[in-house]
Amino acid sequence: AKRKPAKPPRRTTANTASSPHLLSPRSAELSEFEFGLIVAWNAFSRWAVRCMAAAGVKDLTLTDVLLLHHVNHRARNKKLADICFVLNYEDTHVVAYSLKKLVAAKLVATEKVGKEVLYSPTAAGEAAVMAYRNVREQCLIESLDTELNAPIGELARLLRTMSGMYDQAARAASSL
Repeated sequence: AKRKPAKPPRRTTANTASSPHLLSPRSAELSEFEFGLIVAWNAFSRWAVRCMAAAGVKDLTLTDVLLLHHVNHRARNKKLADICFVLNYEDTHVVAYSLKKLVAAKLVATEKVGKEVLYSPTAAGEAAVMAYRNVREQCLIESLDTELNAPIGELARLLRTMSGMYDQAARAASSL
């Protein structure tokens, strides 16, 4: 006779898990966190692309927008490997392709130093990031309740912690 799969444990509190089959008795909250992360990531992705378009730079993907911001960060030239490391991109080909698009759009410049290629923002890239900042201030920051700043900071720390846990779990899963 065929056995029915075990049903996930019932919870007495509201549950927004998108995958109830993944609920664990040890942490149903993790499934809720993952669903929230998916929804938040998609909303953030849509926001970042549309914010950049409103700032006057259309047709960029989320990766393009994130890389443009990072290349502008601290006004230091950056290597491909360092960009991938800081932003936690595993596929350097995706990042390299995006950087080529940004160079072609004259938002990012390259400089060869020995065997390394360094990336830096152009004046147009810096202007695009500042225009993005202005749109962000107007559309997002102005509607932010400043009482949320402390919990947002705590959430940012939690997300960094969880990212480390997911990275470790990914390495463990690769060895199975």
